[in-house]
Amino acid sequence: MTPELSITIAGVRFPSCFMNAAGARCVTREELERLGRSRAGAIVTKSMTVEARQGNPEPRYFGFPSGSINSMGLPNLGYLAYAEMIPALRTFKKPIIASVAGLCEDDFLVIAKEINASRPDLIEVNLSCPNIPGKPQIGYDPEASERLLKRVRPLITVPMGVKLPPYFDPVHHQVMAEVIRRADVDFLSLINSVGNALVVDPDREAVVIKPKGGFGGLGGAIIKPVALANVRAFWKLLEGRVPIIGTGGVVRGIDAFEHMLCGASAVQIGTALVEEGVDVFERLERELAAVLAQKGYGSVDSCRGKLREL
Repeated sequence: MTPELSITIAGVRFPSCFMNAAGARCVTREELERLGRSRAGAIVTKSMTVEARQGNPEPRYFGFPSGSINSMGLPNLGYLAYAEMIPALRTFKKPIIASVAGLCEDDFLVIAKEINASRPDLIEVNLSCPNIPGKPQIGYDPEASERLLKRVRPLITVPMGVKLPPYFDPVHHQVMAEVIRRADVDFLSLINSVGNALVVDPDREAVVIKPKGGFGGLGGAIIKPVALANVRAFWKLLEGRVPIIGTGGVVRGIDAFEHMLCGASAVQIGTALVEEGVDVFERLERELAAVLAQKGYGSVDSCRGKLREL
């Protein structure tokens, strides 16, 4: 019997546990429609700002054997363009997750109100874009994060999730778990790229991306242990009551299985989607189903959080 890969998050059913990460091949209408036609279990929009943005100067993405580095700078069409697109994307009959960002706190409120009116299935509040020069990540400021979430929560009537940066200290996990609990968050996306990394090309004796002197967000296989640690920490601190979408290092089906053992309900694909295109979803489904069948699990749900500790 083929294992069941569909899942439910905050009352919304996803036909597959695999979806794109906000930022990966999801900026334009064409890219979003391509996701709709693919095996992806959802359509996740690019994190949107008030005004359209070209983003940082190119080259701003570089893939290497163990991952990728990027400093995209939130290129997007602006929230009004996505608000107009969302109703049309419903024809693909899969959940739509609108990812909301902002260059200041009030931006989130303006965007959330309009986007909520366009009725996506879920809204993800992105507190963790690491690649805007001069703009700190809100997710590293617990007080600012809580203030923003409590202001934006009344404006959102669909399930509201939060995308967080990676945390590296148990105290930070504990503090942010309390913020999440108090702010009535329906799901978490963990993690955004590991910020402030640097990749060097020794042949050219140069950095590999242009913005910020070559500094950017690290993604792909190389960050999987950090992503798994954050998924596991929040799963335990929130006692499995807040669904988690794991993001970071999912290149093969076994990677998704590891995320689910740590507590993830679903996974998002970034670097592998950029490198491979939308066919990646079908491959990952096939690989995960094989892992689950081999281990005797009948569904994604049945292995969630089952990681054993020594």
